[in-house]
Order: sequence, then C-alpha cells, then structure tokens
Amino acid sequence: MFDGLTERLTGVFDRLSGRGVLSDKDIDEVLREVRVALLEADVALPVVRDFIAKAKERASGEIVIRSVRPADQVVKITYDGLVEMLGGDATEELNLSLNPPSVILMAGLQGSGKTTTAGKLALKLSKDRKKVLLASLDTRRPAAMQQLAMLATQAGVDSLPIVAGQSAPDIARRALQAAKLQGFDVLILDTAGRTTLDEAMMAEAAEIARIGNPSETLLVADSLTGQDAVRTAKAFHERLPLTGLVLTRADGDGRGGAALSMRAVTGLPIKFLGVSEKIDGLDVFDARRVAGRILGQGDVVALVERAVQDVDQAKAEALAKRLAKGQFDLDMMAEQFAQMKKMGGMQGLMGFLPGVQKIKKQIAEANISDKALDRQAAIISSMTKAERRTPDILQASRKRRIAAGAGVEVSEVNRLLKQHRQMADAFKMMSRDGGKGFARMAGAMGMGGAGGGDMARLQAMGGGKLQPSDPSAPSLPGLGGGAPKLPGLGGLPGLNPFKKP
Repeated sequence: MFDGLTERLTGVFDRLSGRGVLSDKDIDEVLREVRVALLEADVALPVVRDFIAKAKERASGEIVIRSVRPADQVVKITYDGLVEMLGGDATEELNLSLNPPSVILMAGLQGSGKTTTAGKLALKLSKDRKKVLLASLDTRRPAAMQQLAMLATQAGVDSLPIVAGQSAPDIARRALQAAKLQGFDVLILDTAGRTTLDEAMMAEAAEIARIGNPSETLLVADSLTGQDAVRTAKAFHERLPLTGLVLTRADGDGRGGAALSMRAVTGLPIKFLGVSEKIDGLDVFDARRVAGRILGQGDVVALVERAVQDVDQAKAEALAKRLAKGQFDLDMMAEQFAQMKKMGGMQGLMGFLPGVQKIKKQIAEANISDKALDRQAAIISSMTKAERRTPDILQASRKRRIAAGAGVEVSEVNRLLKQHRQMADAFKMMSRDGGKGFARMAGAMGMGGAGGGDMARLQAMGGGKLQPSDPSAPSLPGLGGGAPKLPGLGGLPGLNPFKKP
C-alpha cells in the first residue's frame, strides 16, 4: 500500500547521503519534497501541514545542521513524525470487559470488508482462548447472515442462529441474551452497511450501540478509498462512540493516505490492518513498524511472526535435520517454495525486508515473482520421484519431457537445476567441519554484508540479469545468507531477521 510513498521518500533521502552538512536551504528543499510525496500519497492537507511544520521545527536546530551524518538526522525526523502521525508508541489493544460478554460492534460502509473483518477478529480472539459468538445484524444485504455463518465455521467459532423476519435491534437483544446464557467471552455484532452514508443506517447503528453497550466500536474502512475513508470516519464518529479503526485491503495498491490521515483527523487509534482475503489476514497495527516500512526499513519482526504462525514447525525441524547433513533434493526445494507461498509469496516476503525498495527495478528485471515460483514448482511436479531425488539422471530427453509437462522452455528447466545445484552445494559446505564450512561459504558469497553476493543469489532465483547496485540490498530466503535461521524455514539460509540493514 505504501510502495509509492516509500519510493518517493527513499529517493529524497538518497540525494542527501553524500552531503556532509545541511543548510537551512537544504532542509527547506527536502521538506518541500516530503510534502509533495505525502500529498501525492493522498494524505489530508491539514495533516501534511502539521507534519511539515513540526519536522521543520525539529530540523532547524544547530545540532542537525552540524551533524556528521545530517541525512540520517532528516530520516529520523521524518520517521519520528510518521510514528507520531500514526499514533505513537501506544499499543492499542482491544478493551475487553472484565464482566463477560464483551461486546464488539463492527460499523462501516457496505463493501468495506466489515463482515470479513468480523470473522478475522473472531479467529484472532479464539486463538487467545476467548469463547466468541458472531451475530449478523445485516437484514438488508442478501446472504449477509449466511456469509457470516460461513466465516464463523472457518474461524472455528459459534454464530447466532438465523431467525427470519427479525429487525436488527431485536437480533442484537437476542444475541446479547444468548451470549450471557451460554457463557461467551466476546460477542461480535456485525451491523448493516450502505453504499453511502444515510440517516436510517446511522440511526439503526446508534440504537444497536445503545442496546449492546459495546466495549469496542470499531469502524472498518477500505484503505483504497483514500480521503473518502477519512470523511466516512468523521461522519460515523459524530453518531457512534467509536473506539478504534480497522483498515482493510492494506495489501492493495492504494496510495496509503487513508492510513496516515485517519488517525490524525479523527483522533481514533488504528487497531488492525486487513492484509489479505484469508481468514487469518488481520494484523495488529504498530505505528513504528508501519513507519519503518514506509521509509524502506522493512519489518522483520512481522516476518518472523508470520513464519511462526504459518509454517509447519514439525516439517521445518525435519527439513533442518536433513539440511544439516548436507541433503537437499528437489522435493525439499519444492517444500521451500510452498512455505514461501504460505507466508505471502515472494512479493509479500520482500515487502518485509530492509532495502528492497532500492532494488525494485532490478528485482522486476530478474523476474523474481510468485509466478516464477509457480513455474518452478510446476517443473518439479513434472518430474518422477527418482528424478526429484537424483537430478543428475536428467538428460536432454527427460528435460524435454519435463518442460512439456510444465508448459515451459527447456532453458527454464536448466535454470532450475542450476539453482538447485548451487543451493545443494551451499548446504554441503555448511554441514562440513562443524560449521567452519559455513564460515568459508559466507566469505566466498559475500554474506558478511549485503551486496554482490546477495545480487547473485537473487539472479539465481529469478533467472534474469541482476547486477549489484546498492550496498543495502537484502538477502532473500532460499538464496543463501547467514545464520541465525528464520523459524519455520527449515534452517534455510538467506533470511536473517537479526542482520542489520
């Protein structure tokens, strides 16, 4: 969602990197470009003005101008301003009542992802060992109640039985009574939405809030709607006791202005981000981590959390034992591809890594994408068990058969086999001499710091031409790299969440 803003801001800061001292004129020029970048990202004008005013005040001090690394100071000032704009250091957890059931009221326009978010939130709470009841109060949208019931099944929680003909306030009363009698910890009420704001919808939502007396009233807004989302939040906040915001479709290609504006304009905390269509695609909002991603610093904490959540630990540990012995066949390689897809695919993983924005063009030219992973997985699937265990038996005729089965050229089969050979050789070196082989490999491949070695490994994955161009280029999973291992990737080197960018 923030790619455009990230690219613009990193470009501004890169132009400062060679300067030893910044004058007041330089600061004005930089902040002017930052202002344009924020406006282009659809951040509300009053928010941008306030941000620039505070940044200029902080940047105008004598300490900054005389700094040895003034560019770093400007980056930090921008980072601190973004964190403040997004809500600061406070972790906005759900305020659940000490006397259950805690009622969570979901509000928002139709199409904002409100019902799906209710299901996602139910799953998240159930993982925290809360007994959750979902209730749909949307009596107008066709099949809305059935949709929520299906989401409840996916989340493994209960849903209120559907009774035809009841009004939304009556359903709210029945849901509250059922939650009390059956000992539920949390009751989530999914209210009706509209394509536009209207008085009838607001009156109904206000009545439901009066009946349910919710601990949390969350406004669900589509982050791709830009400033419309901000206007919607203000209108709802005037009629409902909103306690927080949920921004959906944060994985989309919107300009990110809604996320940066809504907190500042409404004063309400952003509590969750919807990051995918999957039932588990709901992340707790963290201002510092989001600000870091905007400035191209990545979010390795979120990456490790996703690995722990999504990857089968038993399989990963079994794979790690085989890798420690220097064993790495094509079945194991396919398993790595599958784990990467499960964690969000190549594009999703790279979004968490520091410095990726600076090599975005090279990544595109190298054809590093989820489609490339799919093609490589298809090639492996077209092989026999014997061929996957012993790739050395693959001669020309077999390669032609595999290429035809996978719908690719023979050159792609050769590229995959070359990549596998490089990875297998790397694992064998790591397994020798009690780790001394790993140290030699690290020096040979340039893993002491990112750069040419990482670029070569990127090229091996994508199969395209990728030249080293930036000293902060990141390592990627499956392409070599240093320990410690990322949990769940079977010890696969190359993604070191503790390595400084």
